[in-house]
Amino acid sequence: MSTDQSLSPVYKSDARILILGSLPGKRSIAEQGYYAHPRNAFWPIMEQVLGIDRQQSYEARLAALTACGVALWDVVGEAERLGSLDSSIVRQSVRYNPIPELVSKCPQLKLIIFNGGASEELFYKAQREWPQGLAAVEKLKLPSTSPANAALSLERKCQLWQAALAPSLE
Repeated sequence: MSTDQSLSPVYKSDARILILGSLPGKRSIAEQGYYAHPRNAFWPIMEQVLGIDRQQSYEARLAALTACGVALWDVVGEAERLGSLDSSIVRQSVRYNPIPELVSKCPQLKLIIFNGGASEELFYKAQREWPQGLAAVEKLKLPSTSPANAALSLERKCQLWQAALAPSLE
């Protein structure tokens, strides 16, 4: 079983939304890029919702995302996992990212979005380890963009993500 490590946070200090995943999949880790799996709906959703061209280079997509006031990171900094599924994360091996430190660097942050249920679950477990809570920031779980989440269509996921992102970006 391998130990997987998250990527560095992507943010600018004027971020208004922080999107938290659980832990990047093997493809994202190998490519050192968030949501690198070609069937992950994250970049298609960002294209529909924020107008970010998913065909641009990864660096251009990140620049466009941060220009929209969106930051990215993961709840888990490091964990043992066989495969890429969130259900395969060995919970006893988890080391959490210091999310409160990132939040303190983004004073305009209004909303934390959990990209699926695993990131929400892990966030609330991690919160027990943090010296200060993040009660002042609204939190919302959205459907996972993972290809493993086939319960909703891309169109429905886009609708839900649009409804969540729009008020905090105005």
